[in-house]
Amino acid sequence: MSDADHEPSRTKVPMPIATLDDPHLGDAARNPARVEAIIAGVFLLAIVMLAAFGAAYWQNWNPWILGGTMGAGLFLLGFGLTAWGKYLMPQGPFVEERHVLAGTESERSSMAAALVERSAVVVKRRKMLGGLFAAGSGIFGIVAIFPLLRSLGPVPGTSLDRTDWKRGSVLVDSNGRPVNKDTLVVGGIMTVFPQRVYKNIQSQSMDQTVLIRVQDTDLITEKGRESWAPAGYVAYSKMCTHLGCPVGLYEQELELLVCPCHQSMFNVRNGAVPQFGPAPRPLPQLPLKFNADGNLAAQAGYDQAVGPGYWERTTT
Repeated sequence: MSDADHEPSRTKVPMPIATLDDPHLGDAARNPARVEAIIAGVFLLAIVMLAAFGAAYWQNWNPWILGGTMGAGLFLLGFGLTAWGKYLMPQGPFVEERHVLAGTESERSSMAAALVERSAVVVKRRKMLGGLFAAGSGIFGIVAIFPLLRSLGPVPGTSLDRTDWKRGSVLVDSNGRPVNKDTLVVGGIMTVFPQRVYKNIQSQSMDQTVLIRVQDTDLITEKGRESWAPAGYVAYSKMCTHLGCPVGLYEQELELLVCPCHQSMFNVRNGAVPQFGPAPRPLPQLPLKFNADGNLAAQAGYDQAVGPGYWERTTT
């Protein structure tokens, strides 16, 4: 369709292109410089808050600091951007008479050029605000990567292969009291830790061991473990081999340790071999003895890694 085909329906109302000094293209704020300074300050505060959130996450500060800094940073960033659009962008109103909008090729080209020019001018007039907003958004983008980096934690190396149980480690309860031959009656159960590190919260998760007195005479759970359970005391790692939950329930009549998370059951008389549930391996057994003071102590540490499986695990 040619331009001539539009001539009969083209409006005769003049359509001048608005100039940059048109009042409709001006800022809504009475004092744009002051508003721009305020918005710049808001963006700066947003940058500070988002940077503080990154530091708080990296240093594992209190949750209220994490939430407060992230919330304040995002709020200030959004507030500044909204204020920029409300007070420093062309306000209008822009009214056009209802008529056929078809124009000639030259008119369409001129309009397109004018729109591009005006858009560029609006952005160029606020270079500082644009830079500050970009800086705030960029910092938040960097901070958003922190969970991927920090939450993975340090490389464990061989730390998962061993505990603090060693030859001669005395068994103590959570209050540091040593366990002797008369501490438990038959059917009794308790959680024990190595004496020298029982107060170390980080070590407790790996060292926690469940101690059960199955009988009052020596117990043999497997071949080669003839001396591991003196006076009927048998000790197993409390970390379930399924997902690491604490295996703290004991069914005395069935002589089964029970994991409360997914109901894996381990027979305490045959080396804690799983009898039911998703646990893939027996609980590691700690070899015990009575020391010169009459207290229970470890003959040695665990002979395998405790807890659930992992990629680098070398023991079965």
